[in-house]
Amino acid sequence: MIPYLLALLVEEFPIFNVTRYITFRAGMALLTSLLMSWLLAPWFIYRLQRNQVSQVVRTDGPDTHHKKNGTPTMGGGLIILAIVVPSLLWMELTSPFLWAQVFMVISFGCVGFVDDYLKIQRQHSAGISSRMKFSCQVILTVLMLLGFRAWWGDELTLLVTTDQPQSHALYGYLLLPFFKNIALPLAGLALPFAAFVIVGSSNAVNLTDGLDGLAIGPVMIAAATLALLAYVTGHIEIARYLNYHHVPGSGELSIFALCIVGAGLGFLWYNTYPAQVFMGDVGSLPLGAALGTLAVLTKHEILWALIGGIFVMETLSVIAQVIAYRLTGRRVLKMAPLHHHFELMGWPEPKVIVRFWIVAIVLAMLGLLSLKLR
Repeated sequence: MIPYLLALLVEEFPIFNVTRYITFRAGMALLTSLLMSWLLAPWFIYRLQRNQVSQVVRTDGPDTHHKKNGTPTMGGGLIILAIVVPSLLWMELTSPFLWAQVFMVISFGCVGFVDDYLKIQRQHSAGISSRMKFSCQVILTVLMLLGFRAWWGDELTLLVTTDQPQSHALYGYLLLPFFKNIALPLAGLALPFAAFVIVGSSNAVNLTDGLDGLAIGPVMIAAATLALLAYVTGHIEIARYLNYHHVPGSGELSIFALCIVGAGLGFLWYNTYPAQVFMGDVGSLPLGAALGTLAVLTKHEILWALIGGIFVMETLSVIAQVIAYRLTGRRVLKMAPLHHHFELMGWPEPKVIVRFWIVAIVLAMLGLLSLKLR
């Protein structure tokens, strides 16, 4: 919105031409989202406390978590606000990438809100049933993918930048990182696979959100990494220079990704150990969905498994725990998800959090190597 308004003043003030550049708008979006999240958080936390919107800690969790009972939750509502508003202010309003992400963040935020509301109302850690939550996530994701595809029609192609460029339908192929121009046909599996990545990402971030600041740290690291990758895939000259794939228009997603970083930084100020507020499902579900959608729309689905490796490990730890217990009656971990296992091993909560952040940074750096190692 702001670029459109400033464009009216370009003839009088040529300096406003700078708003045409994604890099400038991305930086301003980052700053806007950071200030919104950080400055509004005290008021938001006060409102949560006044309305008794407090965390209900699971009874089967570590004993050290019982002191967290009563901490304000649903802070993810502020994160959503600090992502969506700056995105609308600084991104191209005609971009389907913008509206795809706004739809996912708001709709998944609504699912998380209902889940959190039921937990508070019932004073129990169980909200929406897993089946209902999963069904809603799948339906919303499929609607977004179909709507996005209908918007672009046959015009949206994936340009593989070689000496002899080839065009492939965006939804029809899967790119392999660290390999030059290998596109595997997905055929009828394209839509289910994209939905699997997005819904899986949403639930993976939700599982990771179990300690103060544990989820938001890797979310910001992953978002910053995907922002750079989105900028590269959206810039045809840079993509051609790096022999990387090009997705027309996807550079706008770098702005959205940095809004996640900014909103996360402002929120982390109050969510760091010991947390003054938790994001709740209203925050973790849409954040995971947004990251998964970023990966799908920029064609980094496989690379996302590496960049978001923390979320993958947390999810696999739960799956392994459930399978092992059902088959053998024994548990492979002291407690799942994985961060609880380390807590029960005697690691202090801050140590678990920071070490998970370090791993997330290393995985992000490995993911960025795909720009050159091809």
